[in-house]
Amino acid sequence: MSDVLSVLASHGLDEEGLVSFSPENLLLRPSVISALALLRKSASLAGFEIRVESAYRSFDRQLSIWNRKANRELPLLDKTGALITRAIDDPEELMHTILIWSALPGASRHHFGTEIDIVDASVIPLDYEVQLTPEECNGIFKSFHDWLSLEIALGRSFDFDRVFIPGRGLIRPELWHLSHLPSARALQERFDLELLKTLYAKTDIACKEVLLSQLDYLAKDYIYPYFL
Repeated sequence: MSDVLSVLASHGLDEEGLVSFSPENLLLRPSVISALALLRKSASLAGFEIRVESAYRSFDRQLSIWNRKANRELPLLDKTGALITRAIDDPEELMHTILIWSALPGASRHHFGTEIDIVDASVIPLDYEVQLTPEECNGIFKSFHDWLSLEIALGRSFDFDRVFIPGRGLIRPELWHLSHLPSARALQERFDLELLKTLYAKTDIACKEVLLSQLDYLAKDYIYPYFL
């Protein structure tokens, strides 16, 4: 991957080097796919069935999520994971509300192709729609996450680790999100905040003015704390 392409890839603007994996038919980098196969096997031996709910996500995909949340086409959740039903008219408040559970377009770790959101498919009832919420982690998927926490603590997670944890930045903890850290670091190093500002200036993104005016400060709480 060239230096130019790697900068673009770190923002979800280039898919060079990404490979589809089965059975989910999503995209990841080859090193992550290899590690995921090992993690699946280990989980299977423990009685769990890993299913990847989300992997690589492009800038356009993240932008769509952001704008649909701003337009209330997708649900907005509070810090507990509960649905917010009241109107939010102030752009700054709306921006911070979206940021509780959604990354900034162009700054999502899912752009790297090194991140996965996972669940235990073996316990999912028919017709159940996974939400990826704290309630699920403490309920239907609790045994799976307890097992995964132990594997990570013992260094048996094949270089996968959680990045969204309590006390790190302002993004809410996400037990379901794993990063393959050795693969992610090369993309982190090429992240360019000035490029992100340029993208926002040219993009129809909700809360644009407040995002551009506060992006330097937002990066300190929502981007850089997760560059491990």
